[in-house]
Amino acid sequence: MMDDVLDRKYMARALMLARRAEAEGEVPVGAVIVREGKVIGEGWNRPIASHDPSAHAEIVALRDAAAREGNYRLPNSTLYVTLEPCPMCAGAIIHARVAQLVFGARDPKGGAAGSVFSLLPSDHRFNHRVAVRSGTLAETCAEQLRAFFRARRAPD
Repeated sequence: MMDDVLDRKYMARALMLARRAEAEGEVPVGAVIVREGKVIGEGWNRPIASHDPSAHAEIVALRDAAAREGNYRLPNSTLYVTLEPCPMCAGAIIHARVAQLVFGARDPKGGAAGSVFSLLPSDHRFNHRVAVRSGTLAETCAEQLRAFFRARRAPD
């Protein structure tokens, strides 16, 4: 029960960061990294603004947390993200030694936590495993993305 309350709290914060991405013309995805009840990193999609194809919300949040913590390893942390991570982000999550991933909406085109690929949590070939919980505020996360793409496709 307590996990559900905390998951909703931090996912709501990730949704707020996703709105920031959208306001900047980016795909609305937000991410928050928490350890011991404290936010240690935040990010939102920034590949267009930063001219960086790796600037997904998860990567930006991992970089922020690593800089704040003074360590590229983030053991005992939980990453909250509004959209299921892609393979690139899954790899970074594993290398950062994030303990848990909580995501909202599934990504049926490129998700790496079971939708298309199963890098998280089930690939036993990695030397680190990430516990995964999905579906937190899933409909809200999915609707934010659907609305963004509907607006982009709408005639001017």
